[in-house]
Amino acid sequence: MLTSIRVVAERPIARRWLAATAGLALSLAATVAAKAQETIKVGILHSLSGTMAISETTLKDVMLMLIDEQNKKGGLLGKKLEAVVVDPASNWPLFAEKARELISKNKVAVVFGCWTSVSRKSVLPVFKELNSILFYPVQYEGEESERNVFYTGAAPNQQAIPAVDYLAKEEKIQRWVLAGTDYVYPRTTNKIIEAYLKSKGVKQEDIMINYTPFGHSDWQTIVSDIKKFGSAGKKTAVVSTINGDANVPFYKELGNQGVSAKNIPVVAFSVGEEELAGIDTKPLLGHLAAWNYFQSVKDKSNDEFIVKWKAFTKNPKRVTNDPMEAHVIGFAMWVKAVEKVKSTDPDKVIDALPGIEAANLTGGISKMLPNHHITKPVLIGEVRGDGQFDVVSKTGLVAGDAWSKELPGSKDLIGDWVTLKCGNYNTKTKKCGGQGS
Repeated sequence: MLTSIRVVAERPIARRWLAATAGLALSLAATVAAKAQETIKVGILHSLSGTMAISETTLKDVMLMLIDEQNKKGGLLGKKLEAVVVDPASNWPLFAEKARELISKNKVAVVFGCWTSVSRKSVLPVFKELNSILFYPVQYEGEESERNVFYTGAAPNQQAIPAVDYLAKEEKIQRWVLAGTDYVYPRTTNKIIEAYLKSKGVKQEDIMINYTPFGHSDWQTIVSDIKKFGSAGKKTAVVSTINGDANVPFYKELGNQGVSAKNIPVVAFSVGEEELAGIDTKPLLGHLAAWNYFQSVKDKSNDEFIVKWKAFTKNPKRVTNDPMEAHVIGFAMWVKAVEKVKSTDPDKVIDALPGIEAANLTGGISKMLPNHHITKPVLIGEVRGDGQFDVVSKTGLVAGDAWSKELPGSKDLIGDWVTLKCGNYNTKTKKCGGQGS
């Protein structure tokens, strides 16, 4: 009897203990949840290893700097920004896995990342499925306008076409070598350039096209072929869409075989200050690059940015480059859009971004367009001995075209996510559909 009385008496105590324990657990869970809500997470999806690390690592670093600066200003919506960095390791399927991890597991509000078009194509289905936002900072082949992507790098009409026009007019080029890494960006860009050249009267026999794999290192035969192609009595140039660390042996071989800017100039679309930092640039003097920004641009905003960059990295030798500027512009636009709608909700931010303006580093104001591309100036630069560029040509602001006028399947398409709510609206059939989404 005594035992049963004691058990009955102890039951309320047990209940109170269980209730207290449950309450403590709920309190801890609420604290953890509240702490998670105190920060806004920003995903950084750039290769820190593999063939593209030479180009992408610096983009991770500039994002960390921009996030740090924003936090010193008080954060965003009263919350601190938290960078979530992953390494997709120049592995294209891994980009998709890491993107899903950032969005689903880490609950990031936005992602800044990718370099190659194959990495961007890899992550597109993930961003569409999970309805998140990607800011893509690198020049690319166009032929795309996605609702969940904002393209802050150059479209072909903001880099490739102006570069060809410059070579034809200023360098009197008549023969063209289109040399690229073997993936979607070079192949599509070269298809656009080839069509454009032919529309200007260039014959097929005066166009040589060559592709090499990522990380290609044996350039002796290819450079020899370029020299031979350029010895036909017509002024020849190389238009290079070679990406990543393959640029280092390519430029070294040009120097080894005496290919100078005087006899066969090279204009590169994926070589900037960061890539030239590891090369002896003396044999490359006068070769060209087409970008929308160079570190050597003389402007107060650029001067201030360079000082901040060197201080943040604690390295006076660190250089700046074009895709870094694209992240500067894109991040500023995202912050403004979030502040405008007072929310990081993807749908609200996506709708708010078109029309948002942000200062670029060349003295102008870039604007986000309805096709999710931006306005940018086009710059042509000559390689200097110190690995920097002398700007020899600069345009005013050029609006990025999502769809190329040079390709039959694209010439009638436009992207408009504001009025038409379509990335590939056909202006002739008045219908949404076709190559994009």
